[in-house]
Amino acid sequence: MAKKEYTYRGKSLKELQEMDMQELAKLLPARTRRSLNRGFTEPQKKLLAKIQKFKDGKTKKPIKTHCRNMIIIPEMVNLTIHIHKGKGFEQILIQPEMVGHYLGEFALSRQRIAHSAPGIGATKSSAAASVK
Repeated sequence: MAKKEYTYRGKSLKELQEMDMQELAKLLPARTRRSLNRGFTEPQKKLLAKIQKFKDGKTKKPIKTHCRNMIIIPEMVNLTIHIHKGKGFEQILIQPEMVGHYLGEFALSRQRIAHSAPGIGATKSSAAASVK
C-alpha cells in the first residue's frame, strides 16, 4: 500500500515550509491565527533561535523548552524537542500532523491519580475498625 503524502488544508508539507508566517496564519484555526498575528513572545523567539541553530548544525545539544504555548510550525517537523511537563522533560518527535497544535498538548503535565483505601478515622465506619 502506498504511503499517503501529508497535506494540511490542501497544501503539502514542502509548500507549508516555504510559506511566510502571514500566509501560514491564514490556514490555521482562529485561536492559533490570532496568536501568530500578535507575534511571538520572548521565550518563543528563543526557542525558534535554538531550532535554527540546531538545523544549521551549530549545536548538537537537544532542544529543551519550557514554552508549552508555542504553536508547532512547519519548520519544526522531524525535530525532537524536549518539552517541560512540570517535573521533567518529555521527548517529543514532531510529526507533520502536529502542525498548528501547541507543544503542551503532546506533553501532558497531569498524572492519573489512583487512591488507595481510606485511612483510619476517615469515615465513621473506619473509625470503629481501629478498636477491633
